Amino acid sequence: MTADSAVQFSLVQLDDYGPWTVTPEPRRETALQALQSRLYADLADFVGDRDGYVFPGRFDNMVAATNGIDPVAHRRFQERVRNHYPVTASIGVGTGETPAAALGAASEQLQATGSAQDADRRERLAAPHERAAAGPLSVAHFDVVDATGTYTDRVNAVDAELVVRRATATLAEYMRRHHDAVTSFVGGDNVIAICPVLPDSAYDEAVEHVRAATDVDLRVGVGTARSPFAAGQAAKHALETGRETGASVTTPDSEPVNADD
Repeated sequence: MTADSAVQFSLVQLDDYGPWTVTPEPRRETALQALQSRLYADLADFVGDRDGYVFPGRFDNMVAATNGIDPVAHRRFQERVRNHYPVTASIGVGTGETPAAALGAASEQLQATGSAQDADRRERLAAPHERAAAGPLSVAHFDVVDATGTYTDRVNAVDAELVVRRATATLAEYMRRHHDAVTSFVGGDNVIAICPVLPDSAYDEAVEHVRAATDVDLRVGVGTARSPFAAGQAAKHALETGRETGASVTTPDSEPVNADD
């Protein structure tokens, strides 16, 4: 693996979070959700300003595609958390030839520093010594075809959410198993997968698999670049084209772009 073929992921984990939520007594769930949401918003802004892509994960474990973001920047985010929140954050940074491999390396780096429930673990930063990886990667932005007309405006909101979540889980498992991608639900009826560079047929097969398994129709726009942000923007534009044309899979006509372009 070389720097030009690798992908970088970061795993942000709150330190000693479980015990904190019940000390000195169990805290209100709404207060915990508010803290998680604010912290995630800060991470999204911080990573987004550096052309990365972030996902909430389980909120006490957040995931980011961080091609080009160095350890110094990660340390600055840890300082921001310490200065603004009653918790601290430890971060594992990993590289790999696929997104799932990179996130696996980040997980192993962080796990080696101690347990998430270890009261002595504070602000660990476990990152490789080599230069931050430089990609390319693909962002696949999926949505449910006519989610509003089919589900939002027609069925119980409970059932609509179950339909979307079921399709998301099916897609995430398929993309992980077949393409070593990292796939996350990002709200509404939208799902984003960070993928290796794949042929269009791979996305056709993913859409068909979800349709066969859940009876949910998806469309997807795909973008490829060295920065997650550039790939994500290309994917969003491709998705808009798919909505206009009715295509299930849309990719930009241009060649993959560099983060500096």
